[in-house]
Amino acid sequence: MRIELSHYGMSADRGFLCQHNANDIELSGSLKKIREIAMRLPQILPSGRVRHYLEHHLPDIDLDSELNALSDEAIRMAMVHYSFMVQAYVWGEPTPPAKLPRCLARPIVALADHLGQQPLLPYSGYVLDNWGKLDPTGPIDLDNIYMIQHFLGGQDEAWFVLIHVAIEAQAGAALDLMGDIIQAVKDEDNQTIHARLMTMTEVWGQINALFDRMPERCDPYIYFERVRPYIHGWRDNPALPEGIIYEGTRYGGKAQAFRGQTGSQSSIVPSMDALLGIGHAPDPLREYLDQLHIYRPPAHRRFIDDVRSHSQLRSYAQTSREKGLIEAYNAVVQAVADFRTRHLEYAASYINKQGKKAAGNDTDVGTGGTPFMKYLKKHRDETRANLIS
Repeated sequence: MRIELSHYGMSADRGFLCQHNANDIELSGSLKKIREIAMRLPQILPSGRVRHYLEHHLPDIDLDSELNALSDEAIRMAMVHYSFMVQAYVWGEPTPPAKLPRCLARPIVALADHLGQQPLLPYSGYVLDNWGKLDPTGPIDLDNIYMIQHFLGGQDEAWFVLIHVAIEAQAGAALDLMGDIIQAVKDEDNQTIHARLMTMTEVWGQINALFDRMPERCDPYIYFERVRPYIHGWRDNPALPEGIIYEGTRYGGKAQAFRGQTGSQSSIVPSMDALLGIGHAPDPLREYLDQLHIYRPPAHRRFIDDVRSHSQLRSYAQTSREKGLIEAYNAVVQAVADFRTRHLEYAASYINKQGKKAAGNDTDVGTGGTPFMKYLKKHRDETRANLIS
């Protein structure tokens, strides 16, 4: 099997980002009104009465009957808008509710079921499908992209998301090399393996340079107080120990607990782990990573799984004992470890060192509901441990 990005709805230019221009997608009928309300969240949330507004203005529509007539692009855009409203409803007032009303619960469950994801804000809705280009003919660069759907709006919220968008776009070039590397290992073509790994290291240098730019326009205090509160989930969250009831849905009145949006739902690093043969010890961290897999779009899950099942790169490099090949492999591993180190540093400054705590916004627990500092450090250390000596 030859791994080609196009088989997974991906490309070298966009990686895991949506391949369509999300800002060009029009929603008609009842969904047009839904979009108008969702796009008003920056005006509604400061009122402190977002639940009252959504309950009284959102039409209670039966999306199940409409989904087959909608394009995949329209469904994904609807998911962006509904998932933002769901998060705003839950976290937009001081105390989270026990229930999600039918006008939000039924559509978000229908959309999530159709897309093969979970009924709350996913990373795909927050980042992958939530950006546009200022100049449609220009590149996916930080000076040419904008965030479509917001919670409160503002530079810090947008920059946080757009850094991720830029990284996802840049990573496409690295993902595109994976098929060549896997095939070259099968062919025992050391020259191609070495060349592709060196190029991949260069791409990761560009990714890490983008990640370094996070503090330019996203302040740690503003992030913690005005961005992070809305992206939490309701699994392992002390503010919602039982989860949330999705009224009028197939869950039948039983509270559901789902993990919140987190950068760990991005498929870039798991794909790298799969290619490089980087594993994680069987402990609560490993269980958490396995749980996150179902929050990714199904095609992205297949890509990661296929890379993992076909890549023999690490064992091949170890067996070959060719110095240049090992050095090239180690350079990529180190670049990924550097990325994880920077992630750990940001987690400390943007979250862990922020003193104030609010309901559901704990400095010791990530938006996915885990003790993130411990986990991120373990991620980084396990990556470094895969350097071949």
